[in-house]
Amino acid sequence: MRRLLPTLALVAAALSVGSAAGAAARPAKTWTIVVSQLAFGQSPADAHVGDTIVWVNQDIFLHSATAGDHSFDVAIPVHGSGRLTLNKAGVFAYTCKYHPGMKAQLVVKK
Repeated sequence: MRRLLPTLALVAAALSVGSAAGAAARPAKTWTIVVSQLAFGQSPADAHVGDTIVWVNQDIFLHSATAGDHSFDVAIPVHGSGRLTLNKAGVFAYTCKYHPGMKAQLVVKK
């Protein structure tokens, strides 16, 4: 029985550390960026890997959110929306491939 007690204590300690880490995990969020008057709205300041970005197009033109590094290319239909689940951290400059003057930046944290 004495040998079993230290083992049980180690298992209990490992479980409590695992539970604390799981409790601190940030739930994924959905962020909306409005596209209007040939411009991207403000990007979220606190986007993380696992979050989703939804671009909502209020214009009468087809748009895209196309990353300069080719990591994403999201179609944003007229009066519709396009979505992207963020899968890596970094700073991503993006444009509309149909309207190159439309530029924005998305910062994604771990």
